[in-house]
Amino acid sequence: MKNLFLIFVLLAATSQSFGWGATGHRATGLVAERYLSKKAKKKINLILGGESLAMVSTWMDEIRSDSTYNYTADWHWTTIPDGGKYEDVESNPDGKVVMMIEKIVGELKRGGLSAKQEQEYLKMLVHMVGDMHQPLHVGKPGDRGGNDVKVKWFRTDSNLHRVWDSDMIDDTKLSYTELADALGKPDKDKLAKWQQGSVRDWALESVSYRPQVYDIGNGSLGYTYSYKYFSIAKERMLQAGIRLAVLLNTIYG
Repeated sequence: MKNLFLIFVLLAATSQSFGWGATGHRATGLVAERYLSKKAKKKINLILGGESLAMVSTWMDEIRSDSTYNYTADWHWTTIPDGGKYEDVESNPDGKVVMMIEKIVGELKRGGLSAKQEQEYLKMLVHMVGDMHQPLHVGKPGDRGGNDVKVKWFRTDSNLHRVWDSDMIDDTKLSYTELADALGKPDKDKLAKWQQGSVRDWALESVSYRPQVYDIGNGSLGYTYSYKYFSIAKERMLQAGIRLAVLLNTIYG
């Protein structure tokens, strides 16, 4: 019983830094599948053994309980100060989300990986692109990506990071397929714009939303906050899926 309690506490602690939660990540994976080329879709299906991008999108969170993958703990996030650039940030030798997306894309393009390594890298890429589009996964120094900003979500204790990861999403009561549909589709001009830019450009977009993300007043959040800002979360999930497809089509298509 004691061991079960410790496991619960550890899971509760680590869950605070999951990007988008399972529903958001899976919606992003489903969006990406809709924008894959036929060639990329066929190749990815072989690599993943028939698993969908939606279902593998949460794998990188699931392996947090496996000490074999402890080296990936810092790959979910990065820190960029207000007004700063990614290039100005001191490099983390263990890797951070932008660095590792760039590295993994390069490795997958070069090829020559074992089947296991390629599959794992692909799963990681699906997850990390989603993480990077959650504004608080490209956080500012000092509050652990909003984890230390304590708030109430409809009178329940929470923190700002969790509000963006899952509270606003879960409050919709949508499945990941319903959420993916609810994200909508960009028009041709917006789609073309979103498909441009680099991984670092996309990370800086997350930084640009800080004024809205931190607009928390007295910390009692609910309908008003969600009404004002959930549209940002929806757009970021949609952008993440579309841009993930861009990367995968470049690698495999």
